[in-house]
Amino acid sequence: MTPRQRHIAHLHLHAALSEAQYDDMIELASGITPHVQAVPPDAVQLDLTSALRYFDLSPYDVVQLAKLRLKALYGVDSSAGLAGNRMLAAMAADVSAPGDTTWVPAERAAAWLRPRPVAALPGIGRTTADTLNKYGLHTIGQVADTPAVTLQRLLGTGQARLLAERAHGRDPRPVTPREPAAHLSADLVLERDCLDPAQHHRAVLELAERIGQRLRGEGQVTSRLALTVRYADRGSTTRTRTSAEPTSHSSAIAADALGLLAGLGLQRARVRAFVLRADGLLPADDAYRQLSLDPGDDRARAAEKAADRARRRFGPGAVYPAALAHVRPVDSRTLTRG
Repeated sequence: MTPRQRHIAHLHLHAALSEAQYDDMIELASGITPHVQAVPPDAVQLDLTSALRYFDLSPYDVVQLAKLRLKALYGVDSSAGLAGNRMLAAMAADVSAPGDTTWVPAERAAAWLRPRPVAALPGIGRTTADTLNKYGLHTIGQVADTPAVTLQRLLGTGQARLLAERAHGRDPRPVTPREPAAHLSADLVLERDCLDPAQHHRAVLELAERIGQRLRGEGQVTSRLALTVRYADRGSTTRTRTSAEPTSHSSAIAADALGLLAGLGLQRARVRAFVLRADGLLPADDAYRQLSLDPGDDRARAAEKAADRARRRFGPGAVYPAALAHVRPVDSRTLTRG
């Protein structure tokens, strides 16, 4: 029996939306198909396969219906990509001008992909693209035609396999409905009002480590961080940063969190507490990881997995960063999820 062809739409919403407004967009899309997945902060994906018979319309016309409702009810302009899987739909949306829809039918997907630059594939950064270009691999079609052994020599086995799957337009991930506003936060109250920048640094590092451990334990990644500093006078300051890519890697979370801390300039501030919040949570299996040619990155992630296994077996204090080995400047710690 031949499996039913999927029709996935990826809508870019051309508006600055609050969390409540974004929820309204998800609810509107759910009126067309129950298979709706949030792609924060300004996109949504719909599996239209089961909705076509209900509306008795073509996939393209159902996408136009969704865009018309967004504009008529909320005044939100959108562009869209329509294809047989989530990756192709997102790529098609990326090349669509505001108001337009790019449809890539399954029988034309390979031909549509072949002339596109390798950097158009999700997760292909400048370094990886430059490496491929150096060996004459400039387009997705050239990568698709390259023997697996050659790609493995250039990128390593795991990355080569992933790149080949993407270059051939394969993406088995389903559209999975879930709440878009989930978040994870950790707070830390210092033993006393603190002026010491080194202690501030250690406190934020500990929060980042805890957030990373919890995300990995739940199989999630975060795309946005918010750091709140509470002062002795009961005032507070909050700064936010969007990550370069969704991650649960503690070192990446720490780098962003410490960047937020540095931007606050707390040299003379008496700090009482810190709160680090991870927003835009997604299942790790649904997030693209940037391909990297740095072997140190793979080693760091392997070490992190080993440390997580040790903590599960021997307790949370079994392994921790060297920077936290001798100083534990904490009066109370909580980690909450919403």
